[in-house]
Amino acid sequence: MSGVISPLGLGGEAAERFECSRAGCRDRADFAILWRNPKIHTEDRRKTWLACEPHLPILRDFLATRDFPLEVRTIEEIDD
Repeated sequence: MSGVISPLGLGGEAAERFECSRAGCRDRADFAILWRNPKIHTEDRRKTWLACEPHLPILRDFLATRDFPLEVRTIEEIDD
């Protein structure tokens, strides 16, 4: 899944450059889902999926069903 379009910080115009990770969606991401697969990732490694508000439940539930540890934050909370 795609995610961050730009390595720039999230303030101002850069925040508009983050797209939802759901396949086929190019809407602005409002949330970040930080997760890891405990079978292959160490505890200090987390992957990030970005989500628009309508796709947040779909992406979060996909990971939660697999018992992957996850945390949901707003885009503003993950600045830097």
